[in-house]
Amino acid sequence: MTEFRIGTSAFTAVGWKGSFYPDKMQPRDFLTYYATKFDTVEVDSTFYHSPPASTVMGWNAKTPKGFVFALKIPQEITHEKCLVGCDSEFTGFLKVADLLGDKLGTLLFQFGYFNKDAFATGEDFLAILKPFLNKLPKDHRFALEIRNKNWLNAEFADVLRAHNVALVLQDQIWMPLPAGMAFDYLTASFTYVRLLGDRKGIEKQTKVWDKVIVNRSKELHSWVDVCHATIKRGVSTYVYVNNHYAGHAPATIAQFLKLWDKEGGRHNQ
Repeated sequence: MTEFRIGTSAFTAVGWKGSFYPDKMQPRDFLTYYATKFDTVEVDSTFYHSPPASTVMGWNAKTPKGFVFALKIPQEITHEKCLVGCDSEFTGFLKVADLLGDKLGTLLFQFGYFNKDAFATGEDFLAILKPFLNKLPKDHRFALEIRNKNWLNAEFADVLRAHNVALVLQDQIWMPLPAGMAFDYLTASFTYVRLLGDRKGIEKQTKVWDKVIVNRSKELHSWVDVCHATIKRGVSTYVYVNNHYAGHAPATIAQFLKLWDKEGGRHNQ
């Protein structure tokens, strides 16, 4: 079944209490409340360290059947070891993630920008990536984000496609949008969209994420069109919105869904 889901990047943020969560709500109740508004979330905290089993079991207990978690793969794997010599860390993370059961969605490899000292070319990165992808378990869903725009080409997409790994479609200032890609950007049986925005730019204006401060109407129209196109191709589509995109991710989602419904889309909210 082809599905469309949209949620936020993390379920807590400075400024959300009073603007999204009720004023008197305790942090322990945030996720339960969040799950009454959205049916998926991208967990940011797993990027910093693999969570303890008790935390993951708590997420499971606080959300209803059908809720979906996308988890960032720890930076120890993607940044510190960059896929080399990290089999035990990766296996350990998967073991903990699997405690979510049917609620475990996509596992996200979020790579930073690599300078020439790290990889002279995209081919050098692929030389590390290919053997790692060969070891991925087939019963899990993976997406991969890179931030070197010159590496985004048909060859890179084909490598991901061979392993049913989704190329992350991202909206941030220095990366190409789908319309600017001269190759088929759908590389898996699903696609993964991240609306990230200009982090440095918006943080010059605010670091409290309680309201929209950047008008993203034009961009959201474009992303609605992209998501309609992916759904029409029979590809389940998962979208995650960061506060840095416009200032307040829940409000950005509300605007997106208004446009989505206006143009005939269906969603699970």
